[in-house]
Amino acid sequence: MVARPLTDANPRVRVQQGLFDVAQEVAALQAHDPRIGAICTFLGTVRDRNAPGQAGSVQTLELEHYPGMTEKAIEAMIDEAHRRFDILGVRVVHRIGLMHPTEPVVLVAVASAHRSESFQACEFVMDYLKTQAPFWKKEQTAQGSQWVDARVADDAALARWGIDKPNA
Repeated sequence: MVARPLTDANPRVRVQQGLFDVAQEVAALQAHDPRIGAICTFLGTVRDRNAPGQAGSVQTLELEHYPGMTEKAIEAMIDEAHRRFDILGVRVVHRIGLMHPTEPVVLVAVASAHRSESFQACEFVMDYLKTQAPFWKKEQTAQGSQWVDARVADDAALARWGIDKPNA
């Protein structure tokens, strides 16, 4: 499947500081395309803990990225999803800057003719994004701030797609 062309009016990837509207993002992805029969979305939010049993320990999460390189890496992930799955479009919105628990961090939305392909592709893009996009996370807790290390579980999630790359 050939990827839908990127346009300034309807970008596939956006990295931004401010909040985003999920309904507007889904509507922009669909863009009155009658071929679309399914849109799968994943919305990641800031939680108040990094590990089990640490409820309330995270006060803020700050994300940094490498401008230009981050968007290029996400575009490559979307292109790979188009090669692997019969999908019609993908949209990724990822926030940077300072965020608080319950705030949205990332949206992955995938459109296809049928639900199975959009479910699989959405999970694929999120697994790829979690390990390969150049983002850095810093948590602020009552004990101070700390950079968040890569998780082995995220590498394992990517490996199930036949991709064996260490975290970015």
